[in-house]
Amino acid sequence: MELEDQWWKGQLAADIYQALRYKELKLPSYKGQSPQLNLRRYFADLIAIVSNRFRLCPAARHLGVYLLDLFMDRYDVTVQQLHMVSLSCLLLASKFEEREDRVPKLETLNSLGCMSSMNLVLTKQGLLHMELLLLETFQWNLYLPTAAHFIEYYLSIAVHEGDLHDGWPMTCLEKTKLYMAKYADYFLEVSLQDHVFLCFAPSLVSAACVVTSRLILHLSPTWPPRLQHLTGYTWENLVPCAEKLLIAHDSDVKEANKQKCQQPSQQQQQHQQQGQAVYHGSGQTATVTQYLHRPSVQYPQQAPPQPGLAPNHRPASYLSHSAAGLQAPNGNAQAVGNAQDPKCSIPNRAYQVSMHYTCAAPCFDR
Repeated sequence: MELEDQWWKGQLAADIYQALRYKELKLPSYKGQSPQLNLRRYFADLIAIVSNRFRLCPAARHLGVYLLDLFMDRYDVTVQQLHMVSLSCLLLASKFEEREDRVPKLETLNSLGCMSSMNLVLTKQGLLHMELLLLETFQWNLYLPTAAHFIEYYLSIAVHEGDLHDGWPMTCLEKTKLYMAKYADYFLEVSLQDHVFLCFAPSLVSAACVVTSRLILHLSPTWPPRLQHLTGYTWENLVPCAEKLLIAHDSDVKEANKQKCQQPSQQQQQHQQQGQAVYHGSGQTATVTQYLHRPSVQYPQQAPPQPGLAPNHRPASYLSHSAAGLQAPNGNAQAVGNAQDPKCSIPNRAYQVSMHYTCAAPCFDR
């Protein structure tokens, strides 16, 4: 796919999109029956860490996680083997989606800090054996569309100069497009965190990422006819998936607000600890051994709506993966699953997107 960079802008965009939608109909079924399902979040994070380290494209990261999901769904694999399986899935995905010079090399993988912390050393023979097993499992077919394969095509018309922000014309179209891309990327990563999103078609998840981004950005109409025509999905089609994305966003915002309240005491403690690496962002400090949640959008509470986006308008930072913060699973699988999941699991309850949103998002009042 790397060779077809920005395919969504070319003359064959519509044909490529239809081919992806057709292939989507033939994706393998996912039953969510893996005995190690509670560890799925941990290994998805491992793939994200390595992917970010090598700056792989989102399509490679999403395909790697999807291959892992399908393999875990079919085989009972030990925890130690799952490390090899996860990295092999990412390597296969990167070979399929990236240029050859971008594919991670064995020596570089073994030099990563997370590898030593997991007491894991990859061998050429071991990787080749696992890659062959994966390819045979998928019948040598890695042409498996994910939500990341659709997002750029949808984003190409996600924002239009005729859209309104809080009922006002936009002052800067390009800046709004930038914020839209950041939010869509955030929700796209959220969809990787829980296997519940595998019950939706990838193109629907991608469309839901766009509509939730428009909701958070207070753009109206929320789901314009042009997007409905392009994606083939109505608002009603997107509501179930959008609800789950918004629940995850709600959890991120609450966690960010909680950490913001604890900020003064945390700063004092961290300034006393010498030689400890820290991140600085949005006025918050957190150690590299923690998942970061930065404050979300600062919505105006009493001031009248202003045309255009506020200067500090930005998406809540999704989990910042850190290799130092990833601890290898031990015998207590359940405890590990909980420890690697700072957000509460998405509850199985209806989330009425037409009602008032709990995190003061005026767009829900429309």
